[in-house]
Amino acid sequence: MPASTSTTTALVLNHFTKNQANDNGEDLEKLTDECKELLLSLPREKGWRTAYLYKYKGFWCQSEEIEAIISFEKHFQPRDTDVILASVPKSGTTWLKALSFAIVNRKKFAISSDDHPLLVSNPHDLVPFFEYKLYAEKQVPDLSKLPDPKLFATHIPFAALQDSIKKSSCRIIYICRNPFDTFISSWTFSDKLRSETAPPLLLEQTFKMYCEGVVGFGPFWDHMLGYWKESLERPDKVLFLKYEDLKADATFYLKKIAKFLGCPFSMEEEKEGVVEKIASLCSFEKMKDLEVNKSGRSIKNFENKNLFRKAEVGDWVNYLSPSMVKQLSQLTEEKLGGSGIEFKVLP
Repeated sequence: MPASTSTTTALVLNHFTKNQANDNGEDLEKLTDECKELLLSLPREKGWRTAYLYKYKGFWCQSEEIEAIISFEKHFQPRDTDVILASVPKSGTTWLKALSFAIVNRKKFAISSDDHPLLVSNPHDLVPFFEYKLYAEKQVPDLSKLPDPKLFATHIPFAALQDSIKKSSCRIIYICRNPFDTFISSWTFSDKLRSETAPPLLLEQTFKMYCEGVVGFGPFWDHMLGYWKESLERPDKVLFLKYEDLKADATFYLKKIAKFLGCPFSMEEEKEGVVEKIASLCSFEKMKDLEVNKSGRSIKNFENKNLFRKAEVGDWVNYLSPSMVKQLSQLTEEKLGGSGIEFKVLP
């Protein structure tokens, strides 16, 4: 008999203290002395919605994220059975979490049950971020009591991950999205998170920063290339996915994910439509309509309702000017051309 929803909630949420909302300013006094000292030595630029972004280990992030990442680097010990979902921010992270959780736990929680955890819990509670949940706000969680395989998530670039993860046999699933839609999703999302007293995020200004690589966990091209190269060298270690491909053929990629994670769908499961049921359970329309995803906060000061916008491919055409399209097209070709990473930017 499938385990109850309360079992999963107890296994997961009881170990992770939910982060409380904070303002959009930068309160350095809340940081450890170690982190404050480090920030003094790092390059910094004006942030999209915070005072500054700092360049740490080659990527840009906020001060509180750096503090959490330092703790994560010190305390996290990967197991070979662990699964890490990595992504460029605003590229389908929530969706990948839901899909992966449903696939890995399909024997434990019947996909068609009315009390499936994904119907009552936000995917970010079921697959927690290292930097936003587990090690945020000076927490050092005890992960030993969680059942295997443990599912975690991060936005940290591959090059910046600690050697213990790189040398382990834990598996990483990476998802990215075409740079055009990723930018628009990041811009609209960040604008919703700004304080009421802060001015709106101007499209032109944030676009300039994005193209310069000054965006959370960016530059986006370095982020993509790091995981892409590792997926080519160690396909058993990293599975590289593109949001557009997953949208176009969810069934194919769900099977690919399951096989990569060592729990392929059986012929009987395929005949019973389990793959299609998972795709339906985790669909954008289904998740957006759930009460749990209409209120509350599952990661930091991000309201759950803001995690579900349109999920469309090609929405950027409604925002970017011809000159912006030309500039980002040239930048993408310059940075990713010849790598093997290509995007279909329109439906």
